[in-house]
Amino acid sequence: MARNHFGLDGRIAVVAGGSRGIGEAIAHILADYGAHVIVTSRKIEGCQTVVEAIRAKGGSAEAQACHLGELAQIDALFAHVDSAHGRIDILVNNGAANPFYGHILDTPVSAFEKTLEVNLRGYFYTSVAAAQRMKQTGGGAIVNVASANGITPGDKQAIYSISKAGILNMTQAFANECGEFNVRVNALIPGVTRTRFAQALHDDESFLAPARARTPLKRSAEPSEMAGAVLYLVSDAASYTTGSFVTVDGGYLA
Repeated sequence: MARNHFGLDGRIAVVAGGSRGIGEAIAHILADYGAHVIVTSRKIEGCQTVVEAIRAKGGSAEAQACHLGELAQIDALFAHVDSAHGRIDILVNNGAANPFYGHILDTPVSAFEKTLEVNLRGYFYTSVAAAQRMKQTGGGAIVNVASANGITPGDKQAIYSISKAGILNMTQAFANECGEFNVRVNALIPGVTRTRFAQALHDDESFLAPARARTPLKRSAEPSEMAGAVLYLVSDAASYTTGSFVTVDGGYLA
């Protein structure tokens, strides 16, 4: 029988920011391919809804609350992973904050701090916690969800764009230093995607019209269109892929 390079049977996956949008789509596809998915987000109710949908299809999942801006909650999440499962094989960092949409010179300090706490510090410490455990169990895969804004800053999205650029550099830093432990670390670069998180952008025609005009496929993405790239990155099909960025943007950055 041919080997299923995309099969995830028996693997424990944590999807941070998995209660909606891109994270929800990722949680579903990982469960569809056999992983037990721990769906986390700031509010447990949204996670439970995703878990119920996964279980209704015959998948395996559970819900855990975790705010990526709170280090104590990250510690509690991984303490639960240790006690309930004894390992983690896959981490997807998808949770994000973007509390300010406006000119860079008007960026409030509170918005600056919150964005970096969640988007950079949160990703960093979940990656540390996961990689430490993966090191002990023979390896694993981490995927950081970045943004096309990390390559080309988005108008009125300065601090968010800066944080996403930091995520790309952080991805390569972890890949460089954790490869010896068979821990692979890659990033997804989505383009404009129709999510509730990005609703402000979709409501701003002055942003949306030029973005669509620049995109060869002439449309926004659906969250489900991001999930396949993540499945590849965490699967054995990507066993020699680390420190890479997979761009799924309809050609926006081309």
